[in-house]
Amino acid sequence: MDDSPGAGAEPANLRFLRILVTILTASMIGGLVTVIVLIVIKVPEVVKTAPVPLPDTIVLPDGSQATNFTRGPDWYGVVTRDNRILIFNINDGQLRQTIRIKPR
Repeated sequence: MDDSPGAGAEPANLRFLRILVTILTASMIGGLVTVIVLIVIKVPEVVKTAPVPLPDTIVLPDGSQATNFTRGPDWYGVVTRDNRILIFNINDGQLRQTIRIKPR
């Protein structure tokens, strides 16, 4: 046995470091719990929202083939294989604008 004075006491720096590690651990656990709770709260809201309404049919001019689709507030756009972007009105489906994309 070591009977010297202060043998069981830890240095002040070590005690301070131990407190900092404990605080860090507690804050990380609290942050993780917060993230999990927010995910559990928000996921049902995202799932319940109505999907974006899409047009039933899209008639493309002169037999173009669509590769991509995007939607704006009052329009939707179709990117075709022949490097064009066709912008249509959302209400009546009429072609509003055609944009040619220059190939590289």
